[in-house]
Amino acid sequence: MAANGIASIGECMLELSGQAGPNWRMGFAGDTFNTLWTLHALSPDRPATYVSAFGDDPFSRDQIAFFAANGIGIGNSPVIAGARPGIYAITLTGAERAFTYWRRDAAARQLASDPPGLAKSLENQELIYFSGITLAILDAAACKTLLSAVAAARKTGSLVAFDPNYRPRLWPSREAAQVAILEALAVTDIALPTFPDEQMLFGDETPQGTARRLGKLAGEVVVKNGEQPALIAVSGDAQSIEAVHVARPVDTTGAGDSFNGGYLAARLAGHAPAEAARLAHRVAAAVVQVRGALAPFETLKSAFDN
Repeated sequence: MAANGIASIGECMLELSGQAGPNWRMGFAGDTFNTLWTLHALSPDRPATYVSAFGDDPFSRDQIAFFAANGIGIGNSPVIAGARPGIYAITLTGAERAFTYWRRDAAARQLASDPPGLAKSLENQELIYFSGITLAILDAAACKTLLSAVAAARKTGSLVAFDPNYRPRLWPSREAAQVAILEALAVTDIALPTFPDEQMLFGDETPQGTARRLGKLAGEVVVKNGEQPALIAVSGDAQSIEAVHVARPVDTTGAGDSFNGGYLAARLAGHAPAEAARLAHRVAAAVVQVRGALAPFETLKSAFDN
């Protein structure tokens, strides 16, 4: 079978957003799912798989049904009796967001509990994507299982993309995060870091410093930096790509994730890295003009195609 699928590995949570007095809207989101959502919107002919672990409660069933209704499968991800999804709530000050989480016993922490099933989910994938949050929710043994599965898929031809996405509260220590993230970068083809994260985690002084450091580990590096230009470094050659300015953003949730999805979709479509970054900036700019982490497919397609 030809390898033309896209798979993303991690945790999709229940998202509570759109606060208006006592009223909240519930949806489904999480960094790696947000990226897959964008990828799938922009690459609809490629089978899309979200690799995780799920509970057997009504919310988990609704989550899986939501994926299916939007053309996204779960591969051989385990469904675990008695488990349930994590939850987070978004509170906004203007367009800037803050998050409150309830996720310590989330089913996704068991996503590597069935190694043969995990390996099966990663078969025949042209692209595999995961993040530092994926690593942070796993214990050391599960991380090793995951990275072994990713490395095996890479050996059979899958392209691997990784966003370190450092969230200090999820890690027992900064040193533990450094070790795990460096191990992930060792099996990565495209690294998609965010400069403030790398500055906090590794002490990088500039985006150029991040690009040079990660360029020793991955052949293609895209350093995101909010509204500042993205820095693209391929085999040591660096280029700065201006962001798209949005005068009045509505909600910045998922902007970096959608940039990743836009960039990877463009690369899969054959665009050069610099053009892929330009398209990704346009996608991210569209996303910050809607509420919640998941923009409608039509919004994403319009930003990418026009």
